[in-house]
Amino acid sequence: MFLDPSNAVFLRWDFDFEAEIITFELQVRTAGWVGLGVTDRYSRAGSDLVVGGVSPDGNVYFSDQHLVDENTLEEDGSQDAELQGLTEDAVYTTMRFSRPFRSCDPHDQDITSDTVRVLAAYGLDDTPKMDRERTFVKSIFLLQIVHPDDLDAPEDTIIHDLEITDFLIPEDDTTYACTFLPLPIVSKKHHIYKFEPKLVQHKETIVHHILVYACGNASALPTGISDCYGADPAFSLCTQVIVGWAVGGTSYQFPDDVGISIGTPLDPQWIRLEIHYSNFHNLPGLYDSSGIRVYYTAHLRKFDMGVLQLGVFTFPIHFIPPGAESFMSYGLCKTEKFEEMNGAPVPDIQVFGYLLHTHLAGRAIQAVQYRNGTQLRVICKDDAYDFNLQETRDLPYRVVIKPGDELLVECRYQTLDRDSLTFGGPSTINEMCLIFFFYYPRNNVSSCQGYPDIIYVAHELGEEVSDSMEGMMAMSNVEWTPESIKKVEKACKEAQQTVIIKTIDELVENTTGWIQDINPTPRGPCLESSGGKVEPQDKTPAGFRAAPIVLSRASSATLRCLPLAALLFGQGALSWLLATLQSGI
Repeated sequence: MFLDPSNAVFLRWDFDFEAEIITFELQVRTAGWVGLGVTDRYSRAGSDLVVGGVSPDGNVYFSDQHLVDENTLEEDGSQDAELQGLTEDAVYTTMRFSRPFRSCDPHDQDITSDTVRVLAAYGLDDTPKMDRERTFVKSIFLLQIVHPDDLDAPEDTIIHDLEITDFLIPEDDTTYACTFLPLPIVSKKHHIYKFEPKLVQHKETIVHHILVYACGNASALPTGISDCYGADPAFSLCTQVIVGWAVGGTSYQFPDDVGISIGTPLDPQWIRLEIHYSNFHNLPGLYDSSGIRVYYTAHLRKFDMGVLQLGVFTFPIHFIPPGAESFMSYGLCKTEKFEEMNGAPVPDIQVFGYLLHTHLAGRAIQAVQYRNGTQLRVICKDDAYDFNLQETRDLPYRVVIKPGDELLVECRYQTLDRDSLTFGGPSTINEMCLIFFFYYPRNNVSSCQGYPDIIYVAHELGEEVSDSMEGMMAMSNVEWTPESIKKVEKACKEAQQTVIIKTIDELVENTTGWIQDINPTPRGPCLESSGGKVEPQDKTPAGFRAAPIVLSRASSATLRCLPLAALLFGQGALSWLLATLQSGI
């Protein structure tokens, strides 16, 4: 993976999940020093940076350092990176090293299942000195379990394109174009096992995202191309997401034992293709033929997969106060009605992957599982969420959800740069709080989302209201201070939740429930360094383990550059909100 626009800095990596060791190989087009480390969203001060190079006399130098401020490097007292190779030729300097996910040195930032902001830097000589023109930060999910190179590609693969052809992009800032297309017609069951974007290159990024929704076979679908969420509500039918792409994404291949079933009477025959165009410069005369390319095979996988959408019901109740350093939203799912809505017993849901989604104010998101009133686990989370890196991620192990379990999605937002309420909606200036679970075996439930009793919330703020719309309007009367923000956050968590469950055939059922507390996931023990020691003035993290386990030559040789398979949502209009109410989504 290249970390810079000029493709001078290339990174590969691999990891040992059990030993909690990660190995990096950084290759830079320079004869000077190179550095790689981890930083955070807000400041480079405090970043850790492993620095190395080959001096003109041929000697190798290498050390574990950190940034005291934006520009000043200082060596750590504890040397927690282990050099595995450092070479320089006529073109490149290449540095290969391993480090623990979590060392016992507070100057080292953890490698976690969150989005990691990788910091790379280099110089033209062998004096390590930070230079903004040669310093790059890229958000990466480092701990992706399945890599496409590890997966089989069937020999009988068939390719099918789902696309809009020669579409004249309107000169509007935002356009949602939708059409309905048949899935491949096959005489027997097949599995879709991979998808990728099919894009037309324009002078600037015009295609914002592409989504494919499965339609229930009882749906009466319109023809042609129209605004997805405009005057005709029929173009917003079909809400079961099956695949999707967004800017920065590439292909995604499912694990070897799962696939999207097509060709049987129970499978969808049609899909809704949604393409979001962002023509912010209002360019005229642009034609587009973008879409999604799917790969399918008659060589069947063991399981038929499905996608379950969880989180906060986007409209009309979701809101976030302005000026919030931190504000939590909650969406509850109760699975007790799944059997009734399927009309048959529902097997345990085996979750193997997930996709997290908020908009620009989102800072963290997690899904928590409860059984018989007790928290079972945090299924997935990202405490360093990046709107520009929304990709399908693998769980380190498959999570079992049993009928009757409750699933809670929590989103944390920051709105310090906003002076008015942020409402739930499709625009990037609106917000969402969603998680998509990729699971098997497939059942008919497409979404299970919750929202709080807004009348209760308004009453807790001293506002007299009689219905939900009055409750939402009353939020505009509140003077938002740190105290009132915390008060409304507490009220939203304590309020009874309405849970809306929907099937692929647009069947909708409601139930109610309550938000339970979330027990934080404890940090695991750290790995004590085998070289140097933590400075006495630093507070040593609790929990030590043995010295780092060195990766074997075999396990550390297959470094990877992982794909970014993205799926995100973008801007829309008030008509989308009206269509949502009309359709009961």
